[in-house]
Amino acid sequence: MRLLDGKMIAARIKHEIATEVKTNMLDKSVPAPHLAAVLVGDDPASHSYVAGKERACREVGFISSVYRYPSSISESKILEIVDFLNLDPEIDGYIVQLPLPKHINEQKVIEHIDPQKDVDGFHPVNVGKMVLNLPAFLPATPFGIVTLLERYEIATEGKHCVILGRSNIVGTPLSILLSRKSKHGNCTVTLCHSYTKNITEIAREADILIVAMGKPESVTADMIKPDAVVVDVGIHRIPSPESGSGFILKGDVKFNEVSKKCSYITPVPGGVGPMTIASLLLNTLQAAKKVVK
Repeated sequence: MRLLDGKMIAARIKHEIATEVKTNMLDKSVPAPHLAAVLVGDDPASHSYVAGKERACREVGFISSVYRYPSSISESKILEIVDFLNLDPEIDGYIVQLPLPKHINEQKVIEHIDPQKDVDGFHPVNVGKMVLNLPAFLPATPFGIVTLLERYEIATEGKHCVILGRSNIVGTPLSILLSRKSKHGNCTVTLCHSYTKNITEIAREADILIVAMGKPESVTADMIKPDAVVVDVGIHRIPSPESGSGFILKGDVKFNEVSKKCSYITPVPGGVGPMTIASLLLNTLQAAKKVVK
């Protein structure tokens, strides 16, 4: 078994981005890419992700801004902020951190974002372009997973990829990326969800198993084909009195069991998470270079 070390690959990508920013932008008096985030409420996972984004921006020479608001903010006020960011020429790309409070229509907010600044890749324009294999901002987590497989030179052509979870953020876009005609695609993809029957049997058929079910350690060794590649998208804070922080992080996969049976596996933490942030930086660099139009 080998680890798919997302932390290591993300560090390499950030080094590549930092070199390009210095050589092709800062040394030529071109402004550094500017990535902004809108953060609403007190969700710990959202705050952790945005803090990680800020650190990553500093590492690569980006400008980073965060607009923080209480969970009581109105939908109309959020839309005003989105309008402001759309029109601000100094901001190349931005994200509205999800989830938003229940009184705010997330889809309405996403559709309000300028597609050319939508570095999360959630706007219908970018989703449509992704489906047609046109230049687009790709959703960061699927983009990061495909990049991780590519950097480890894991063959995808003709392989059976099973994805557990059909969310618009991970499962559905990932099924499109891995099945499209490209060097790091050409998989036969089975997309499973909560209504799929015989998930265990289907998972056992996977050459590449990607798990994004949102259930801690729900995938066990009996669901894994020998020598399969396993990508664990889940991350959960589990209370642990023995930990100094009071909790430990677990994925959707029971790592201790599955790692003994598969050929490659992502750790949690240190697998998909760092690749998500690296992909967000890549999208922002593309936005600053006006590559996606």
